[in-house]
Amino acid sequence: MSILRRALTAPLVVLLTVVVWVSLPLWLIGAAALSPFVPGRWRALRLTWLLVVALTAETLLLVVLLGMWLASGFGARLRSAYWEGVHYDLVQGTMWVLFSEARRVLRLRIETQGPAPDAHPGVPLLVCCRHAGPGDSFTLVHALMDWYDREPRVVLKDTLAWDPVVGTLLRRLPARAISPGSGEDLETQIAELATGLDRDDAFVIFPEGGNFTQARRDRAIERLDGLGLHAMARRAETMIHVLAPRPGGLLAALDAAPEADVVMVAHTGLDHLLTVRDLWRELPMDKRLVMRWWQVPREDIPAGREERIAWLYDWWQRIDDWVEQHRPEELSPGRAARRRSSG
Repeated sequence: MSILRRALTAPLVVLLTVVVWVSLPLWLIGAAALSPFVPGRWRALRLTWLLVVALTAETLLLVVLLGMWLASGFGARLRSAYWEGVHYDLVQGTMWVLFSEARRVLRLRIETQGPAPDAHPGVPLLVCCRHAGPGDSFTLVHALMDWYDREPRVVLKDTLAWDPVVGTLLRRLPARAISPGSGEDLETQIAELATGLDRDDAFVIFPEGGNFTQARRDRAIERLDGLGLHAMARRAETMIHVLAPRPGGLLAALDAAPEADVVMVAHTGLDHLLTVRDLWRELPMDKRLVMRWWQVPREDIPAGREERIAWLYDWWQRIDDWVEQHRPEELSPGRAARRRSSG
């Protein structure tokens, strides 16, 4: 099914890229004409150019991935350590280009706070991040590879596998595309992926199980009440920026990787970017975005299941408080001046 899906979507991506480049002058003229009528300085033009860059990178990656498949003996050696390393280098280089261009075009400053990369020398990591949209997944992976020099093992929702490049990489690198609510044994899959982490690996998981929306937050609280977990439901009601975490996956990863430390990650500025309309209206521009990292040594993690669940809820409350206190900082001089004058 996945091979058929990529066989359908990959040619469409290539065709769309060709069409966009052939008609690029029309796109740029239209975006420039539209820009004065939408919020943000040249928002339409800037987003159009980023779309062109992303489509071009996607097409080039598809060509390179096909070449790798041929060079590895028609895929026979793709799962070897050598080819796995080549794929990680390809992903890291591509994401560096995309994020560099995004920072330049959108005039974003992305900062990290917390332990420096050398705070975890030779120690495998379990990285837990709040989930507020697909943008945070890619930003986190970029940060782990480019800033922390880690090879991430990622648990993603299977809907992202519809992207032909993502779907291909999920089959060639240590990763899992899961479908919550499908009846599959997700905890076993997560435990298998977290087994055998080495010194430069980082297992990435989003304990909320989905992007934050108000409706999902309400359903998560109702679900806890329906299971008779009323104390946890009341705790979830106090958290307004995050969903109640689902502990099963993280607990399975903790058991599968007993030597790993845990890193908790919060961020601001990528919230609620779930649809094309959200990207058009809410994609941050001219702002400073912050990612906050906390290192949790293994010896500070409780041993019992119930104690670990309470520990996870404590951390998620701390992340929710941090998000409440840190909003994206406006970098536009004109807007900043107007805000100061109005205050």
